Amino acid sequence: MDGGGSNKGPVTCGSWIRRPDKVNLVVLGRSRLGDVAPSQLEIFSFDPKTTSLSSSPLTTHVLEQVDGDLVSIAVHPSGEDIVCSTTMGGCKLFEFYGGESDARLLAKELSPLQDVGPQKCIAFSVDGSRIATGGVDGHLRIFELPSLRVILDEPKAHKSVRDMDFSLDSEFLASTSTDGTARIWKTEDGVPLTTLTRNSDENIELCRFSRDGTKPFLFCTVQKGDKCVTAVWDISTWNRIGHKRLLRKPASIMSTSLDGKYLALGSKDGDICVAEVKKMEVSHYSKRLHLGASIAVLEFCPTERVVLTTTTEWGAVMTKLNVPADWKEWQIYALLLGMFLASAIAFYIFFQNSDSFWKVPVRNQPARPNIDAVIGDPQSSDDQNVWASFGALDM
Repeated sequence: MDGGGSNKGPVTCGSWIRRPDKVNLVVLGRSRLGDVAPSQLEIFSFDPKTTSLSSSPLTTHVLEQVDGDLVSIAVHPSGEDIVCSTTMGGCKLFEFYGGESDARLLAKELSPLQDVGPQKCIAFSVDGSRIATGGVDGHLRIFELPSLRVILDEPKAHKSVRDMDFSLDSEFLASTSTDGTARIWKTEDGVPLTTLTRNSDENIELCRFSRDGTKPFLFCTVQKGDKCVTAVWDISTWNRIGHKRLLRKPASIMSTSLDGKYLALGSKDGDICVAEVKKMEVSHYSKRLHLGASIAVLEFCPTERVVLTTTTEWGAVMTKLNVPADWKEWQIYALLLGMFLASAIAFYIFFQNSDSFWKVPVRNQPARPNIDAVIGDPQSSDDQNVWASFGALDM
């Protein structure tokens, strides 16, 4: 279902907005629809019970006609800053205020990115300390936040940037190109670290770092003719360690859940598949979710097993994943409390019904003669030293 109604412009980009108290909102970017609707940003509320967006936006910001259409969008991990790219006006920065009842967007200056041209990719680092942009012209930039100090400004990083992602510790940035190459950059100083190895007939297209904190991997989709696989690189050595066919068709977008448990792929004809990273097996598959359309946005909800997908033809769709339910925090505490109570009850029952062991009756027994007093100490001082040298005996 289109989150904002079919009488408005097509959805070209979107993202989740994480808010306090596990409240999640969604921002959608719409392109112009002739003279009917301008290019604009819209904020919607999300209802986890119905897995749907609100019927009307909480707030809307209309872009100037000179800015052109929206291309891509990214939301800061704090949920307070939104950066979007346009076809003619460079990048725009918006501060998001309030909640569901008083949401509003405030446009601010973003001088280093005002006239940089359309940016195919925008990404914030996981810790929110950096932002990277990858241009259609192949120009790659990394800025420090909030100072906007330039860390990397490489005009010829790629032929044209296709995809990018920060590592979990924000130390590395992976970027891929439309010519099939992929490079790794150090985000501390912007130095190029390595270029991923590939065969001459392979194209590396999409990239996402692992997010579970235990497996230092980089996932990439690799296209070889009409065969598409998800390959894995070890980021401690940058060696390719294996691959698996998950989607089994060309992918247009890749995403990982914030807890790192799931990896999702969207196809160029509207399918999505979600795989459990631990087993690298498909747990959910939605066929023809966006019938015949290339999925442009695929992003996991921060707190629910729900994904947001968008296409220009079908708008925004919310999909509840058919995967095992996660344990809630209160369920874990309830389980621990239940185990403690069960152990206490079991111990009490055992204690009450074990008189022969725990409550041995005291019997009057004749006094035992002091043998040592009669025959003396059977061990000499030398014997004591010998036993002491061996320590306590293990009976």
